Formats: sequence, C-alpha cells, structure tokens
Amino acid sequence: MQRITIQISQLQETKILLTPQQQHYLLRVLRLQDGDKFIAMDGMGKWWLTQLTGETGEILELLEVKTELPISITLMVALPKGNGFDDVVRCCTELGVTCIVPVLSDRTLLNPSPQKLERWQRIAAEAAEQSERAFVPIILEPVAFNTALNERAANQRYKRYICEARGNYPHLIKVLNNLSGEIVGENIGENIGEIVIATGPEGGWTDKEIEMAIKAKFQPVSLGCRILRAVTAPIVALSLIAAACEA
Repeated sequence: MQRITIQISQLQETKILLTPQQQHYLLRVLRLQDGDKFIAMDGMGKWWLTQLTGETGEILELLEVKTELPISITLMVALPKGNGFDDVVRCCTELGVTCIVPVLSDRTLLNPSPQKLERWQRIAAEAAEQSERAFVPIILEPVAFNTALNERAANQRYKRYICEARGNYPHLIKVLNNLSGEIVGENIGENIGEIVIATGPEGGWTDKEIEMAIKAKFQPVSLGCRILRAVTAPIVALSLIAAACEA
C-alpha cells in the first residue's frame, strides 16, 4: 500500500488535508480513485490507514508499526564531494538511522547550500516511506567537526565511536559483540541511550581530528582491512549496528 508523509498541521480531526503535490502524486502518478486506501505517516512514529475522498483523506484507523531499531543511532558524516551525501542519506535511512549530522572536517571539499539541506530532508522522507519506517530521520544543518563532537561529549549515556581506516583499532563488530548484553534485550532504551558513530571524508580524518574525538570520549574503531570510500563507510557502519541490534 502506498505511503505518504504528512505534516501535523494537515490533520483536521479525522481528515487529512492533502497538499497539491500530494494530490498530484496520489491522483495522477499513482492513479488512485475515490475510495482507494493509502497510508499516511507523520514521520514521528504514527501511521494511519486512510481513504481517499476527493482532495482529502479520511482516517480509518491508527496502525501499529514495529519497524524501528531498538536503539537510537546518530551518524556524523564528513561531507563527501559531489552528490555522494544523497546516497548516504537514502541508504542509512533504509538501515534505520535516527539522526544524520553532516560535518565539515579538515579535508571536506563540499560547501553545501541551504537548498542541499532541503534536498536531503526530502530524500530522507522518501526513503522512510519506501522502507516502511515509522520515523523520518532528522537531518541537521552542517556543522564543524569540533562543534559536533562537543555537542555530544557531555551525555554519558551515549556510546561514541569514530571509524578510522588507519591504525590498530578494534573492529566495530567486535566492539558491538562486547555490548551484546546491553544492545539485545527489552531494556535497550534504559541501558544505552544512543550510539553516535562518525565516518570520515575522502582521505580520512587527520591525526588532530582523531585526537579531538578521543578527547571527546569517542572510541576509534575499524570497519575492516580495506579502505572504504567516504560514501561506503557510513553504510557499512549502519549495517553492522543494525545487524547487532536485530540479530
């Protein structure tokens, strides 16, 4: 069944006021007719089975959705060049990321425009619809690497990791296995508030950035013996965490 993401302001008691873009998508692209059903989601955990009635949707029932990971994951990504970040947002949304923080590192080449943020948020919403997520990930505005570190250094409930291709660091999967008693189980939200994981730019993190991360209580980890592209690394990291949570 087709899914669309709505804003809370579109809810009017038992009706959903569809935007012109949503009307075009449902009526012209999907060719739905009056009486056909679709799913409306608010991107914050709620799904409604909805029936199309002209230019509005009639809410039939609230649906229960159990597609989210049992832990919150914040991904700090040094912005790759070109449009590579589009793929990061799309794939990591499908894998279950909660929040994506684009960071400007010493070796970051991209200087994104405000329109880029709107594009990434739209990609996240579309990927959440496609992968049947209950939540649309939050995409924050790009910030300097040290700012992103400091904003997450104070909360002791976070498990913080930084992926580094060079150096003798433990593999992420081994670290997650050591946490298996905390990650797997009904009390996951009480044991670990959130995993924060950072992946670097083309050329990798600088030694200074690794030192800054360690000072901010980030544990360096490896994603394997091979050197991964800046676009590949966050997808691999998210895949490992998702597998550890759902195994």
